[in-house]
Amino acid sequence: MTWRVVVTGPECTGKTTLARAIAARLRAPWVPEAARAYAQARGGVLSEADVEPIAKATRDAMQRALAAGPAVLVADTDLVSTVVYARAYYGSCPHWVEEACRSQLGDLYLLCATDLPWEADGVRDRPDERDRAAMHEAFAATLCVLGARVVPVTGIGPARTARAMDAVLAASPTGSAP
Repeated sequence: MTWRVVVTGPECTGKTTLARAIAARLRAPWVPEAARAYAQARGGVLSEADVEPIAKATRDAMQRALAAGPAVLVADTDLVSTVVYARAYYGSCPHWVEEACRSQLGDLYLLCATDLPWEADGVRDRPDERDRAAMHEAFAATLCVLGARVVPVTGIGPARTARAMDAVLAASPTGSAP
């Protein structure tokens, strides 16, 4: 059975950098964020009609990675992000996406704080600190309701990565690198 670490949180919180670093240190595969690729392909303009294709791409990417049977897998977001963003942007999320999110919950969520500076990239659209804080709270609340194991990640640069790795090692089923 694969032990899944999911790096999650609002936009521009260093998720991709952190997921890659953790995967490299654990010598584990990582799953890139499907929503980012989808949004980039559409010039960053999305609508409610895009929620289900994003959810399917996210689910399918995770299933492909899990099919290889790695001992540990690091994901740059998962369906929790789809649920949180669908609710925040459109007021609701398709039922099947919420159900899939519950049934495919990761083993450990690293919830990235908004302590990194926001950077425009053509896809990100919430530079206001109040919006970023509200999204962070939405992630925290959703993960709590789902009963997910969550560790907050703060800091900048190597300190952020070190805190995340400490959390991964402390939470791993073996108490060391999985």
